[in-house]
Amino acid sequence: MKLSRSVRMAGAMALLLGALGAAPALACSTCYGAVDSGSPLVSGARLGVFLLLAVTAAVLGGFAKFFLYLRNRARQSETDQIASEWSQFQRSSST
Repeated sequence: MKLSRSVRMAGAMALLLGALGAAPALACSTCYGAVDSGSPLVSGARLGVFLLLAVTAAVLGGFAKFFLYLRNRARQSETDQIASEWSQFQRSSST
């Protein structure tokens, strides 16, 4: 579905006028970048970020440990299977 040239031009002009006429956003000092970085609100936000990073790292570490566990179990199973086949081969060749 093609838009006519006049509709596209009107949309572009509306977007341009909206961008040029926009007032700057007024934010509080905390959102804007608190001047004193020792305020309790900034310290709490920083602590919250570190807590979320720690939780994320713990979950990803758990996944990594699980897959390493599966890899080690597969290797052990393969080693046990090879040892079993080798012992059967040894018994059959000695008789």
